[in-house]
Amino acid sequence: MADFCGWRGLCLTIGMWTRISRLFVIKTKFEAFAVIYGLGTGAVERGVHYLHQYPGFSGKMLFAVCPIAVFMAGARILDSLERENA
Repeated sequence: MADFCGWRGLCLTIGMWTRISRLFVIKTKFEAFAVIYGLGTGAVERGVHYLHQYPGFSGKMLFAVCPIAVFMAGARILDSLERENA
C-alpha cells in the first residue's frame, strides 16, 4: 500500500481550493499591467495573422480592432482594481 506520510484528509479540501483560487486574482497594478501586456501581445499577433489572411483594407481594420479590445479590457481591469482598493 502507499504511504501517505502524515497526510490527513483529502489533498484538495476547501482550504486548498481557496489557495489555488487566490493565484488567479489580480491584486496589484503590476499584476494588472502584466496581464494587459500579455493580452496586448496576443492581440497584435492575431492582428498580424489577419493582415496575412485578409490583405487590404479589411485586414487593416481587423488588425486595428484587436488592440482596441485590449484597451477596453485593460481599462476595465484597472478600474475594477482601483474600485476594490478604494
